[in-house]
Amino acid sequence: MKRKDYEKALEPLEHELVAMAHWAKAKGERICVIFEGRDTAGKGGTIKAISQRINPRQCRVVALPKPTETERTQWYFQRYVPHLPAAGEIVLFDRSWYNRAGVEKVMGFATDDQVTAFLHDAPRFERMLTDDGIRLFKYWLSCDQEHQEERFAERLEDPLKRWKLSPIDIKARTRFADYSAAREAMFAATHTEYAPWTVVDYNDQKQGRLTLIRNLLDRLPDTAVPQEEIDWPELDHEPLDEEFRLIQPIPHYEADDG
Repeated sequence: MKRKDYEKALEPLEHELVAMAHWAKAKGERICVIFEGRDTAGKGGTIKAISQRINPRQCRVVALPKPTETERTQWYFQRYVPHLPAAGEIVLFDRSWYNRAGVEKVMGFATDDQVTAFLHDAPRFERMLTDDGIRLFKYWLSCDQEHQEERFAERLEDPLKRWKLSPIDIKARTRFADYSAAREAMFAATHTEYAPWTVVDYNDQKQGRLTLIRNLLDRLPDTAVPQEEIDWPELDHEPLDEEFRLIQPIPHYEADDG
């Protein structure tokens, strides 16, 4: 999808996202969105597209590092609970508790018993969240191995993107089929009526973002909330030419029109 067409299609969605955020604040709604999927699928770009027009004090992105030694001894879901949304908040999880069913299982960071316990407990945990009124959305961003390899190569060649490549990414490249099997087992155990999974095709990342955002907005109730009037008084003096003056002038650069 061409960028010009993408930006044209994204703009009206951005207005709807801002309206959604205004509605969530006015009604005290708690919105939690989980983004899982293949490495390089496009989680970061989608999260940015959703959050970039919303007040960052209201919309939080959660991307947790690997657990500490202390966190490894805790109840598995414990490290995620403090990040859940309060009234009026939107929380976007860039990966989530589903690490246990994905990378931890495939790369051997969790035992079979731990994974089995997680698949049993996750639906019960999410039932508690949704019963308490949290609106929980779970998205899996899907891309085939050919597109994944192209994106890995792009990151390898671009100095501005190499930070996205981790040692786990390098090892995981040869485990594509294992990740597929882990995903299917995860879907079978955790796709529920109250917290279903939604799979989005991300072979075309721009089209995938638009599809996911449209789906998210369509699954919410009517978010139309009247905007409050803002009393904007007139200045009682003429506008000043400069904010301040310094005794010792500092260099001032004009933007290059070229």
